[in-house]
Amino acid sequence: MAEEKTYLTEEGLKKLQDEYSNLVHVEREVVKAELKEARSLGDLSENADYDAAREKQAQLEHRISELEFMLKNYEIIDTKGDSKVVHIGSTVTLQFQDTMETATYRIVGRQEADPLEGMISNETPLAKAILDRKAGQISEVPAKKPYKVLIISVEQK
Repeated sequence: MAEEKTYLTEEGLKKLQDEYSNLVHVEREVVKAELKEARSLGDLSENADYDAAREKQAQLEHRISELEFMLKNYEIIDTKGDSKVVHIGSTVTLQFQDTMETATYRIVGRQEADPLEGMISNETPLAKAILDRKAGQISEVPAKKPYKVLIISVEQK
């Protein structure tokens, strides 16, 4: 993994810490028990339960490793900056210039992104196009079919 920061809100950090704790202290023990049970069934070369438990263990350990990396390399999103400028952590209301429709998004790190909840990653073309811009400015979003958005408002929460 490259040395990159994971941008998180306070709530996002808490969720990752809780997930990590659950995986290490609860799920890991469940998988160990499943492996032990599968081993007791005999011949491991033809034991589907054992294979499934080993696959589950590999996925679990991979996720634990990802979380450890993120929890060592995170940066809390500072929402106390210039309230007129779009930053990671800002909530922005945009007007799409082609359709004149408006939408409100919160710009977060990729780990917390949930477009259905209005939370977009700072790595999306839309977020990149509006970061460090102010309300009242129009930005062009580089996409397969480029489009423009007007930043109506910027809030820090």
